Amino acid sequence: VTVRDALNQALDEELERDERVFLLGEEVAQYDGAYKISRGLWKKYGDKRVIDTPISEMGFTGIAVGAAMAGLRPVCEFMTFNFSMQAIDQVINSAAKTCYMSAGSIAVPIVFRGPNGASAGVAAQHSQCFAAWYGHCPGLKVVSPWSSEDAKGLLKASIRDDNPVVMLENELLYGVPFEMSEQAQSKDFVVPIGKAKIERQGTHVTLVSHSRPVGHCLEAAAVLAKEGVECEVINLRTIRPMDIETVEASVVKTNHLVTVEGGWPQFGVGAEICARIMEGSAFNYLDAPAVRVTGADVPMPYAKILEDNCIPQVKDIIFAVKKTLNI
Repeated sequence: VTVRDALNQALDEELERDERVFLLGEEVAQYDGAYKISRGLWKKYGDKRVIDTPISEMGFTGIAVGAAMAGLRPVCEFMTFNFSMQAIDQVINSAAKTCYMSAGSIAVPIVFRGPNGASAGVAAQHSQCFAAWYGHCPGLKVVSPWSSEDAKGLLKASIRDDNPVVMLENELLYGVPFEMSEQAQSKDFVVPIGKAKIERQGTHVTLVSHSRPVGHCLEAAAVLAKEGVECEVINLRTIRPMDIETVEASVVKTNHLVTVEGGWPQFGVGAEICARIMEGSAFNYLDAPAVRVTGADVPMPYAKILEDNCIPQVKDIIFAVKKTLNI
């Protein structure tokens, strides 16, 4: 099942399950979604539940946040998260802070979703990763799926959650097929927010990642296994609240840590993981400094060769692992 179909299933099931749920965004209805995530939903549920908006992020995000305050459960799609900048005031000041500012009397059950991070050949203004930006803000939950199971389970959990959730998908993963268990295909399947998943067991080094780089980590782990290095690969799934316990338990076992992300290095997800490990009890178990593998600290170039050098590749992860293990 592709990630695209998993997301479509999740939306379909939740629209059917709860009539307060609706989807709005650019091209989501008549065009079946810019990435065909909402394929068939407008035909099935009609204009009231699947709504095409004008190209005004600030406007339709405001409408969605207001609808959530009034008791509906909107799913607000951004064509890419780069465009959520147009509406960041609505996301942070209106959605994230309202529950706290109203002493818990006004909930804002809304999901902001869309592709985040680098795609292919779309240059600086369409390639940025916002995991660190949104992960910085109290009041939001931030999830970042990798596999189809992650995507379906986290979207369903996000829609059912009474807090605003930012769901950072990846455009390059939409067409990628993953095995999905019978259980994951069922209508009751949810992935709990705030719980990481160990994708591969290992004993020599811990690789922590989210979204598309999880796949790179598993590829690197397969290559390193041939050289006798067993990597434990952790798929964070959730950026906020971060499941640092799973990472700590792994570091205690492996004594080495490498974080991998597509975003920029400064104040990034990897930086936060390193800091949390340093502050916690797992720090005493580290046999070498933690190493970050990140996107390059530049606006994303357009040229293919430069773009490839800006995004963490499997070879970069292997290099980082060998560096931390001193081999």
